[in-house]
Parts: sequence; structure tokens; C-alpha cells
Amino acid sequence: MQQKILLIEDDQSISEMVRDYLTREGYEITAVFDGIEAEKAFAKISYDLVLLDLMLPGRSGTDVLQLIRQASLVPVLIMSAKDSDVDKALGLGFGADDYITKPFSMIELAARVKAAIRRAGYYAASEQQPETGGRTLQVGELSIDLDNFSVTKRGEEVKLTAKEFHILKLFVTNPTRVFTKAQVYGFVWNDDYFGDENVINVHMRRLREKIEDDPSHPKYIQTLWGIGYKLGEF
Repeated sequence: MQQKILLIEDDQSISEMVRDYLTREGYEITAVFDGIEAEKAFAKISYDLVLLDLMLPGRSGTDVLQLIRQASLVPVLIMSAKDSDVDKALGLGFGADDYITKPFSMIELAARVKAAIRRAGYYAASEQQPETGGRTLQVGELSIDLDNFSVTKRGEEVKLTAKEFHILKLFVTNPTRVFTKAQVYGFVWNDDYFGDENVINVHMRRLREKIEDDPSHPKYIQTLWGIGYKLGEF
């Protein structure tokens, strides 16, 4: 069964190039060219992945992303000519799974598409495992239930995305280990590292904003400058 991709890109030459390449790779592509078309197309059928440009006529890419996230956890890969940390943080903050900057190679895009779909299947399978209970770790004021994918802090629920939870789980289950960004990406994204540090930076910042009392001075996941990250000592 072909995996379905919704391609939302207003530049017709880019759209055709991406559509043709991914079609040859075996995907079924639905291409739309503005935000309003995208909203209608997304409501019609279920997709395995969405490729989303940020700069769209009719409705902005971030608006489209928010609409998608209200209805679905389908992986969303942002494609944009904007290459600032602010734009990447904005896109990922609204729930995108990955980000690729134009111009990009078709080989890299296809690799990211394949990885995003594979990761989505991995997380879905993980979250469907039976709840066995009992595997709860206490780290400082955090209580992490490894089986039920839940976190509380001082008894209050901390709502984490799947990736944020798996980043936290990586560190609390390896309390003495230092991880480079490439290693974090490899373990959490279950894929080869493409060298885009912003993806790690954004997810790490958002995780810290949720679990730390002072995100600018983190105590749970600490930065070792020039090396990577490690769990703080408690």
C-alpha cells in the first residue's frame, strides 16, 4: 500500500520537482498550492506525512500547521527558504517534526521523509504497548512513568510531546552518560544525524521550559559546552 503525502508548496516548479521525485520513490503525492486548499485536502483523507512550506497564499503555513495539529499527530516536515532560528523554533514549536531549508537536495528530502514516517510508526507502536506500570523513575521533583509515557512535577502533570518524552527518558535512564547532539538525534529520532543542530536545540529548549524551574539555568538536563548534554546530579 502506497504511503500518502500531502505536499503544500506554492512554488509550482519546486512542487513538481518534489512530487515527481517522491512519486518515483513510491509515494502517492497530493499537491496543493495555498493554505486554503491545504486545509480542504487534509480534511478529505488521512496522510502518512505532510510536507509544508511556511510562506503560503490564502492561509499561512503556521496557521495550516496549527489546524493539522488540532486534528492529527501526522508527521509534518517544514520546507522553507527562511533559515533563522526564530523560524525554525516557530515551526517546531507549533508541532512540526522536522525542518529542511531551501534549497535542498532531493536525496536528503527523501531520506528525511522516510525517517519521519518510520519514526511515526515507531512512536505509535510504542504508545500502543500495554500499560504494565511499575517502571517509574524519580529524578529531583520529576516522576517519570516509562510505561505510560507520563511525567509529573510536584504532583502536577507535565505535558510533553513524544519526542520531548523520549529525550527526557534517554537521560534519566542513562544518568551518568554524556550525549552529543548527534547521539541524541540518533537515539530519539532513530535516524542518521543530518547536522542540523536547530532541531535538537528547539526540542531541548521546549523540554527545559516544561521541566525546569529556571530554563536558562537548567538542573535536569545540563549542557556541557562543546560536548553535549548530561543529566544533572540529584
